Amino acid sequence: MPPRTLFKPCIDLHDGQVKQIVGGTLSDGANEDLKTNFIATNPPRYYAELYKDNDLTGGHVIMLGKGNLDAAKEALAAWPGGLQVGGGINDENCLEWIGYGASKVIVTSYLFPDAKFSLERLERISSRVGRDKLVVDVSCRRKGDRWFVAMDKWQRITEMEVCKGGMKLGTIPPAFIRAHFRLCVDSLDLLSKYCDEFLIHAADVEGLCKGIDEELVQKLGEWVTIPTTYAGGAKSVKDLQLVDELSGGKVDLTFGSALDIFGGSLVSFKELEVYNSATKKAGKQ
Repeated sequence: MPPRTLFKPCIDLHDGQVKQIVGGTLSDGANEDLKTNFIATNPPRYYAELYKDNDLTGGHVIMLGKGNLDAAKEALAAWPGGLQVGGGINDENCLEWIGYGASKVIVTSYLFPDAKFSLERLERISSRVGRDKLVVDVSCRRKGDRWFVAMDKWQRITEMEVCKGGMKLGTIPPAFIRAHFRLCVDSLDLLSKYCDEFLIHAADVEGLCKGIDEELVQKLGEWVTIPTTYAGGAKSVKDLQLVDELSGGKVDLTFGSALDIFGGSLVSFKELEVYNSATKKAGKQ
């Protein structure tokens, strides 16, 4: 079987600039502890146009904190309908971002008031923007051999475990799910009823260029039933093949700090573009 995993591009925005940041160092406070691998001299539209010219669809623009609205709008305007956007998305502004040119909106923190999952909020934003326009970011941090969704720049751990178990949601009254969500082990199945895609940053390895979380990728291959993009730790073009093998081709991969267009020396953008073209061609044969 030909490989199915594809490279998915990204534009990470911090203080209005395209940056690559060690994920675990982000916070809402002072930036003394922030570790930045790359700060672009090119504007956001440069990367959007680069992805457009190379037909690299499904990329995401992530606003990491305040001061990124104009930068995100610039990227979306450079390729209307070609990029997703996340960071501060909620039920009140989701349609506004679609209007700015986002193909889909990505939501995390809005779903977790006080770090507790709100099914009502998920239902509300999915109904408002449409399931086909919604990506749920279940970026996570590891606790032992388990992973929990992390919000607020990945610094706050929520109650939701990223997992899938044997409980059949169809047999459980919605009121029970709302009141006892911690007992519901099919978190990904539940979320996928309201969204069209998952984005999953492995925050503990994000920006380190020391390799992907192989165990998480393998688990995602067993668990997910909708398109899913993984980000965190990728350091070689061979990681695309590794993710394809571990996930059974069900998970795509984002490269950040290792990539030459972001100042890295381990992976060339041309390699990834050639890989995607060959993979798409093989899939059509």
